[in-house]
Amino acid sequence: MIPKSAGCAVPSRKPALGASGRLAKALGSLGAAAALYLAGAASADTIQVQNVELESADERYVLRADFLFELTPPLLEALNNGVSLSFLVEFELTRRRWYWFDEKTASEKLELRLSYFPLAQQYRLSSGTLHLNFGTLAEALKVLGSVQGWRVLDRDRIENGERYIGSVRMRLDTARLPKPIQLSAVTNREWTLMADWKRFPFAPLAPVLEAR
Repeated sequence: MIPKSAGCAVPSRKPALGASGRLAKALGSLGAAAALYLAGAASADTIQVQNVELESADERYVLRADFLFELTPPLLEALNNGVSLSFLVEFELTRRRWYWFDEKTASEKLELRLSYFPLAQQYRLSSGTLHLNFGTLAEALKVLGSVQGWRVLDRDRIENGERYIGSVRMRLDTARLPKPIQLSAVTNREWTLMADWKRFPFAPLAPVLEAR
């Protein structure tokens, strides 16, 4: 028989989690995982867009823009091992309409392909049937990031005096990568390079007619 004066420590027990408690705990874990994923996505390398301008040339408008970026270590390793990297420059021109959806006036894409040839120790930048060779990667990236004189719009597709919104961006076309790398690009953000859409106002002016 235990004397009344003798203390007896009773182990404390945590209250059992009900169904709602278990659900809250699971949602908390999912929220933490989502936060980690979004943090990784936010730290992905991006392309900066600068000096965007639409210029008049004969009966067309041409685009000039600068794109600043560096290749991530996995992309650089793949390039030096013979994997070509395809980049897409995308341009859109829209006109806002208060009574309906915005009107897409023009949409163009320019593909630029960067390759490396180990035997010749040269980098090659290609666009269609045209190509240029470079002795260093820095030179190739400088030309790749400078788009000049790209014909994106005919004059007869726009109305003088109207207000338009131009949008341009550059991104790595991961669909052109080898299949195993495409799978890695889904989970590893270092396999992706992309710029946010750079939007700018555009209002074409009517040509000045000389007085007779």
